[in-house]
Amino acid sequence: MLEFDNVSKSFWTGRQRKVILDQASFRVELGNSMGILAPNGTGKTTLINMMCGLEKPDEGRIRADCRVSFPLGFMGGVVARLSGNENVRYIARIYGLDPDYAEAFCRWLCEIGEYFDQPVGTYSQGMRARLNFALLLSLEFDIYLIDEGMPLTTDANFNRKAGGVLFDRLKTSTVVVVSHQASTLEKFCRSAGVLRDGRLYMFETLDEAKQYYDYTA
Repeated sequence: MLEFDNVSKSFWTGRQRKVILDQASFRVELGNSMGILAPNGTGKTTLINMMCGLEKPDEGRIRADCRVSFPLGFMGGVVARLSGNENVRYIARIYGLDPDYAEAFCRWLCEIGEYFDQPVGTYSQGMRARLNFALLLSLEFDIYLIDEGMPLTTDANFNRKAGGVLFDRLKTSTVVVVSHQASTLEKFCRSAGVLRDGRLYMFETLDEAKQYYDYTA
């Protein structure tokens, strides 16, 4: 379970205080994937970063008694001067995973050949995206966090392989998707909330959330 209890978060923009969350309370139960619809610029990434502990709330509490992933697409844990292989093995140890398994899995999924043993700082943007996605999928989580849907690379074969692994993984896991498009949520979620002006409105069904989201646009 992942729970927000009266959580508030805001930033000073230089001119005014931007409120991301204002005393929001909600719960993500394992086995019940959910989505959050939010217009661009409302703090979707901040919200999902708070779920995995990358950012802290100003007020309230965030509790998690399960394994919550880092957001899909997050590269903060990868060190540019280390090789892809060194990064994968190091992060695997942090999460208590067999480094040999993580290395073999990521080599198979990435398909970047000799670059896997080269510094990540020499990678193209697409290669970095492949490494990060493969690393995420090599780790076992109870809740997977997705910001704006599955990131796609320019390699169609990788997208098919990674997408297949992700959807198989989600059959036995829970996902939280934050997006400004309802179509993104339809692939993963049955229930959803709407984040607008710092207030989070929760609905039992995605259709109800979509209606409110469109009505208040």
